[in-house]
Amino acid sequence: MSYGKLAVVLAFALAVLGSARAADVTGKWKAEFDTQIGLQKYTYDFKADGEKLTGKATAVLEGAPTRETEITEGKINKDDISFVEMLKFQDQEIRIEYKGKISGDEIKMTREVGDFATEKIVAKRVKESDQKPEQKPAAPKP
Repeated sequence: MSYGKLAVVLAFALAVLGSARAADVTGKWKAEFDTQIGLQKYTYDFKADGEKLTGKATAVLEGAPTRETEITEGKINKDDISFVEMLKFQDQEIRIEYKGKISGDEIKMTREVGDFATEKIVAKRVKESDQKPEQKPAAPKP
């Protein structure tokens, strides 16, 4: 096989392998959505390792304390994503299942809250330029 043909075969193989990889979701994603109990603001902090997804979900609901939960059962398969968030409510565990599709800097998901509700949500990637740097106190003047 000539070097030219070998280069074409290798380029094709790399392209096929690259398209089969899981989408990169590592980082922070934000979503706001209305629910039966009011507007919820979520920040998802995802960590992808191959097809395994871990991380945290931080939720803010007006009038309630901020809630942070671990993401469990997380999976990524190409551009499909799924994970579970467990919510403790009045001494009961409620399972919240997420399933969605990643498209660039957006994830469109269906969120099933136990047997109570199903919501369609969109999470958007938080880019570094959108994150506010920590404010450092000004150095004292000599």
